[in-house]
Amino acid sequence: MQEIKDSKQATVRIGYDGSVHKTFRGPLAKRRFENELRVLKYLERQNCPFVPKVLQADVEKLYMATTNCGTIVDKISQQKLEHLFQELEQYGVRHNDPFARNVTYNADLGRFCLIDFEFATILESGEGFSLEELEDLNKDKKNLKALEELRQIEEEAKREKEGQS
Repeated sequence: MQEIKDSKQATVRIGYDGSVHKTFRGPLAKRRFENELRVLKYLERQNCPFVPKVLQADVEKLYMATTNCGTIVDKISQQKLEHLFQELEQYGVRHNDPFARNVTYNADLGRFCLIDFEFATILESGEGFSLEELEDLNKDKKNLKALEELRQIEEEAKREKEGQS
């Protein structure tokens, strides 16, 4: 297998048969995995032709294999990008991460396709997980860390004061 991406959020590899193998990790990996799986299955039921199809999923390993939607694009105009994400909404899904890094080009289909649905929302039900939620969670974690550091400083100051008495 050829490694395509290895980040804090996921490892992505392309199999010899062309299938895409993604293992989720990092912040909220289980929730992101479940959301992407739910959204891709929903889009498959909607017969959306320009997204990956799930071939296999393992909830315990946070792993899924999907069909390949082509190669990552180097450049795409803002107009085409906006049109592509609007087209997805006609199938009932808002991507919530509308950047070129999530666009591929499939030569067999002769069109641009979309990948990475871990933050997408199903419009009909409101099910999803947005980037804003992740950003809020990260802010909360930073706030909790700062609060813990403040408590440690206060405890050290209290101990020093008690030691001087």
